[in-house]
Amino acid sequence: MRRKEQGLEESSTSKTLHQPFQDYFAAICDLVASELDSTLPTEWEVPANLREAMDYSLKAGGKRLRPLLVISACEALGGRREAALPVAAAIEMVHTYSLIHDDLPAMDNDDYRRGKLTNHKVFGEATAILAGDALLTHAFYSVVQASRRYDIPAERTLSIIEDLAEMSGPRGMVGGQIADMEGEQGLTDLEQLRFIHLHKTGDLIVFSLLAGGRIAGATEQQLEALRQFGTLIGLAFQVQDDILDLVGDEGKLGKKTGSDIKQQKVTYPYFIGLEASQEEVKRLTEAAQKAVLEGGFQDSTRLLEIAAFLMARDH
Repeated sequence: MRRKEQGLEESSTSKTLHQPFQDYFAAICDLVASELDSTLPTEWEVPANLREAMDYSLKAGGKRLRPLLVISACEALGGRREAALPVAAAIEMVHTYSLIHDDLPAMDNDDYRRGKLTNHKVFGEATAILAGDALLTHAFYSVVQASRRYDIPAERTLSIIEDLAEMSGPRGMVGGQIADMEGEQGLTDLEQLRFIHLHKTGDLIVFSLLAGGRIAGATEQQLEALRQFGTLIGLAFQVQDDILDLVGDEGKLGKKTGSDIKQQKVTYPYFIGLEASQEEVKRLTEAAQKAVLEGGFQDSTRLLEIAAFLMARDH
């Protein structure tokens, strides 16, 4: 708890803005971990097996990229870090639920995720499905705590809930997921692949940035800049994933490479080649950084650093 308080105190000073990016990222990860530890109210009676299955995947070593985006967008507009934490935890829950369900035998049928046995391999399929369901529904409870605990105006919280339902549901991530299931090599074109990447991966990234902006009271112009930034880095993120699936280090990735080929899924390298895919990641990243620079933020340093970090990542 003391570590969490320390991180919050630092957020109120300009000191955090001058931390090296890796230290800043690590501090955010610690705060989000603490928030996730306490997200279920202590007075709730939650079956132990369900709680354990939820915690198992929440604490399986995720990158915490989406919570980082929520908080960085909030702070870029002068918002309070602590007020963004419930929403940062919520988007991590939604992302984790999607991974648990992705790994199921009826979907990708994966045995390992981030180097650990997948949820259904440890707890069984039925419990894994319910753990995913519980994480998704509890995420909406967590978003509401931004208003309950930190007095974020209810209208802003309603917009965040509306965005989350839109971007994680049939118009967003779930729609992208089913398009991905249907996207076999030889049957899908590049435009359809772009649709898959924008929705399966990109929409939760866009949501994270918009949510951070809404907590800080962003203007419509600033929200549009965040949406554009998120769309571009979301696409770049997934193209980089396509590249890493071909040439990444299995030790760093925590999974086997070549899974896209094995499952006959379409990728950017499949359509335009490896070198052109790498150039596309660079082009998208630079366009995202330009959108931020023109967005009218108090301090866009962290958002620019995140874009550069994602372009250079190797896992």
